[in-house]
Amino acid sequence: MFFNEIYGAYYNAVSKILAKAVEKTVTPKDIRKIVEESAFGESSINIENSLFNEKWQLVTKNGDTPLENKPSLPLTTLEKRWLKAISLDPRVKLFGEDFSDLWDVEPLFAPDDICVFDKYADGDPYEDEKYINNFRLMLDAINRQYPVKLTTKNNKGEEKYIVFLPQYMEYSEKDDKFRVVGSGGRWATVVNMGRIIWCHPYVKPYTPNTNTKMVRDKETVVFQLTDERNALERALMHFAHFEKQAEKLADNRYKITVTYDKDDETELLIRVLSFGPMIKVTSPDSFINLIKERLIKQKSCGQ
Repeated sequence: MFFNEIYGAYYNAVSKILAKAVEKTVTPKDIRKIVEESAFGESSINIENSLFNEKWQLVTKNGDTPLENKPSLPLTTLEKRWLKAISLDPRVKLFGEDFSDLWDVEPLFAPDDICVFDKYADGDPYEDEKYINNFRLMLDAINRQYPVKLTTKNNKGEEKYIVFLPQYMEYSEKDDKFRVVGSGGRWATVVNMGRIIWCHPYVKPYTPNTNTKMVRDKETVVFQLTDERNALERALMHFAHFEKQAEKLADNRYKITVTYDKDDETELLIRVLSFGPMIKVTSPDSFINLIKERLIKQKSCGQ
């Protein structure tokens, strides 16, 4: 299986069991513990029986193994080509991964082979050294949980000084931008990575407000969907990360209510428009007006 998340877990679990068996005799308890940590708990019975009944002939009934060396799972050529293709994405470089071992591997596909529609062209500057350093510092602060100080620009272009504790990152596919969410004061702080001018670890004594509330401007849009060409299934996948409710109105008509952050309004608008006549927005009027404005702009571009 090509990077299969299920079967790959089984292979890794058995590999760890055999590695332990090379060092010393394994017991059913050892196997159950490894499977629970590396795969799925319910699969321990099958793996345990297959090993101790010598169906796989990798472990004897006594828990020994005929193997002399610990097993390894080398990457296949297909997996290497996929990793080489992924390494060409500038966003991957933000995480500092080393792909130098793939210097002689032909990528499975090139970035130019992928054509993305309805995506903003002013995404974050992923290859800018200052952006990369800021990103890695923020990621390190999230993983190790220490506060940072930074200067950023707000929507009006004004500089703002912030000290906060980063908690997690978000990525908008349509905007092609990262933002970091953190706590500090009474309310949570959301910072667009691309607007950070500079940032450093905050070394002074700092006690964040553990009761910080995540207050984001919430909006709700309601639309009717006609289930043609698997529109319902595609819509539920398209809006999977939004809070939503679906209600059946007729055989192939549904009412869907989506709650979203105000910052994600443009992304949601683009996704709704991608369904064409199969979606009709019924409320609110403000969102309907956004659709009208965007369609008028699109029409004017074609003239």
